[in-house]
Amino acid sequence: MQIRITFSDGALREYPAGISALEIAKSISEGLARNVLSAKINGNVWDATRPINEDATLALLTWNDTDGKKTFWHSSAHLLAEALEALYPGIKLGVGPPIENGFYYDIDFGDKTFSSEDFAEVEAKMNELAKQHNAFVRREMRKQEAIAYFTEKQDPYKLELLQELNDGEITFYEQGAFTDLCRGPHIPHTGFIKAIKLISTAGAYWRGSEKNKQLTRVYAITFPKKAELDEYLMMLEEAKKRDHRKLGKELEIFTFDDEVGSGLPLWLPNGGQIIETLEAFAKQTEKEHGYQRVKTPHIARESMYLKSGHLPYYKDSMFPAMELDGEKYYLKPMNCPHHHKIFGALPRSYKELPIRLAEYGTCYRYEQSGELFGLMRVRSLQMNDAHIYCTEAQFEQEFRSVNELYLRYFKVFGIDKYVMRFSKHDSSKLGQKYINNPELWAKTENMVRNVLVRSGIPFVEVEDEAAFYGPKIDIQVWSAIGREFTLATNQVDFAQAERFDLTFINDKNEKERPIIIHRAPLSTHERFVGFLLEHYAGNFPVWLAPRQVAILPISDKFLDYAIHVAEFLKKADIRAFVDERSEKAGRKIRDAEVAKIPYMLIVGEKEAAAGEVSVRKHGGGDLGGMRLQVFTDQVVSETRI
Repeated sequence: MQIRITFSDGALREYPAGISALEIAKSISEGLARNVLSAKINGNVWDATRPINEDATLALLTWNDTDGKKTFWHSSAHLLAEALEALYPGIKLGVGPPIENGFYYDIDFGDKTFSSEDFAEVEAKMNELAKQHNAFVRREMRKQEAIAYFTEKQDPYKLELLQELNDGEITFYEQGAFTDLCRGPHIPHTGFIKAIKLISTAGAYWRGSEKNKQLTRVYAITFPKKAELDEYLMMLEEAKKRDHRKLGKELEIFTFDDEVGSGLPLWLPNGGQIIETLEAFAKQTEKEHGYQRVKTPHIARESMYLKSGHLPYYKDSMFPAMELDGEKYYLKPMNCPHHHKIFGALPRSYKELPIRLAEYGTCYRYEQSGELFGLMRVRSLQMNDAHIYCTEAQFEQEFRSVNELYLRYFKVFGIDKYVMRFSKHDSSKLGQKYINNPELWAKTENMVRNVLVRSGIPFVEVEDEAAFYGPKIDIQVWSAIGREFTLATNQVDFAQAERFDLTFINDKNEKERPIIIHRAPLSTHERFVGFLLEHYAGNFPVWLAPRQVAILPISDKFLDYAIHVAEFLKKADIRAFVDERSEKAGRKIRDAEVAKIPYMLIVGEKEAAAGEVSVRKHGGGDLGGMRLQVFTDQVVSETRI
């Protein structure tokens, strides 16, 4: 029996049934086959060695593909677990997924200890096992057999996972002497793994719940070439210097306090100034683009979130309800339903559309404690949010304009590398994860794709990552040291207008429902400031720096002149301050450098007599003397964006 295989480029070939993607790769090129890690069959990622028994679309995945890397790192997690089992008999295994950079495995070491001092031994064992080129073998298992296997191993974590699976859903993977419950996929054999590094350990509650036992999460990363590991480790060292948590503390930008609560950042004056500057910039830009500003409360009744669908789909990410006057109220997880209520509060005509409602609204999401991470994953977030209500005819221009706004922001902030991630639904999850309306899913996904294609903006399509109410664009950006961040979003909503009965009177004097676009180009203050701290390494451009100029009198005798200089600069809206400490000038300069203040003005007898300032630039050294007005004009020019 022959089957038809359609390749990514549209080419069509016939092969005997039961052939694997790896065998197909070999029929094309031995060189290609040596690089194939897994394959995408009809949109699903499979083992490259798994037989294909029916007509299918095929994409061969290598290290250069995101899904190829995920397969490589997930397989490496199994290699890590195999090494740990060999070195620490009797440990119990949780889960070991791939992550953005590498992978982890959650381990119950029992009464054994494990720390960074043990990393070298584990790495050596992993390298030894990798060189055995053991194949990853997939086996389908009946539930009863799987339970018997893990009962004998006395592994409560795998047994708990099995309770949620049925016959036909259970697969084991074996490599060498190691067996694990896993849905896969995996690389063909362990020999692909050439470079290994354990990174760190952390405590992690089983399944993210504080009610469960805390396991040891072992983080690691692997590569197919040692040179790639060396490059990554260099980047990691630079990332440590740029860690937003470290810089945030050193530059006095934000803090956390146990009595306030986990994931609830406190913005210090420097952080507050950065936020004020970002917000003013965004508001002015949005004003130029026709947005109207609104304000909404931080809580709302349960009925509104039931209507919007957030409770059914996002309840696990929402704070528990508050009981007030016999009714339930929730802290708002997002601004959307509030904005829909504002649109629906007045009769609307097609002549008013598009209507663009914008708000820097504070939202609250109950992130699991194990997922909190500095400013990147918090429970209180101030979102650069807006919703656009438009006709179908206006959709393309509005959606395109939002994307172009992103590109403008990227230029301002020096973001050179980015990609639009077009997130689509999974038709098998309609009515569960996604609104059950296949026709509208197909229509709106085509609308988004057409905008992206016509715009010429680089994008990739990904399955099963849409919002529950429609497809979206997630914008992936890379910082100056090459770390990837999900920063902004642009979403289409075909469900909320009907749920909230939103209408406008069209040109035929009939009621019509608007299309809704959700957009957040600058993400949240928390995530964006965290990103910028790393991107700039704390060296904010002059316009954004919380303190732009430090005035350093060389002695108390020149304090009055220093204050005069500060007042002069402040009249030009320059953020200047006087270092009044009785310290030597050299110490003041060093402290200002450490604080990453863009400009330092040293003032003494000569400067006071001439009405000048002696200028130093952060990281740039001595620029010499300048008339105060000349320096002021220079700084003002640098604050224009």
